[in-house]
Amino acid sequence: MTEDVQSEKAEAHGHHHHADVTGGWLRAAVFGAMDGLVTNIALVAGVGGGGADRGTIILTGMAGLVAGAFSMALGEFASVDTQNDAVAHEVRVERAEIDRHPEDEMAELADMYEHMGLTRATAEAVAHEVHADPELAVKVHITQELGVDPDDQPSPWTAAISSFVAFSIGGIFPLVSYLLGSSSLLLALTVGAVGLFAAGAITSRFTTRSWWFSGLRQLMFGAIAAGATYLVGMAIGVSAG
Repeated sequence: MTEDVQSEKAEAHGHHHHADVTGGWLRAAVFGAMDGLVTNIALVAGVGGGGADRGTIILTGMAGLVAGAFSMALGEFASVDTQNDAVAHEVRVERAEIDRHPEDEMAELADMYEHMGLTRATAEAVAHEVHADPELAVKVHITQELGVDPDDQPSPWTAAISSFVAFSIGGIFPLVSYLLGSSSLLLALTVGAVGLFAAGAITSRFTTRSWWFSGLRQLMFGAIAAGATYLVGMAIGVSAG
């Protein structure tokens, strides 16, 4: 069965698909690609603005790419792993509270449902049914109180690898023209600008913003960073010191 047919059948039955918005690969990949682009465009602009030659710019850009990719990957791994550990800790705390004070916790859940708009009688009935299964009660309390699903946590490895690959792809854009033999800083920055706009436009697929707004916004962010480092490069120069 083709993907189009599956999609048509899902629509016919009222089913729909959500994008990954839980902080897994999507957030890490978008952040990595944007950071790779902005970081290396800024590096190239700064070193190029200081008068460095093509070889020095390539060396600086590649060093920044490798260092940044590993830094992003390690940071994403540590961040997501720590977040998952924190959720696991809260699950243990919630389970202990339900074991010690089941009636209080049931009433708390009923209050949450009532606050969401259910009648008190319905809220109490739902809370009573949820608490009939202790594990379900723990999951529902965590989901309602923390806004996360304890059974659907992002993988630190997925986040790290996504970030590493995306940063590397983003970081190579400003270096493409130099690697192909060009010595033009303007050309390198133009290629980087195209990458920034394209990356921003692609992210609009997962948001409510238009592609041109997302692309121009990311281009503006990159231009600010590149402009600042270019001025620093011009002020200091490669022969300073």
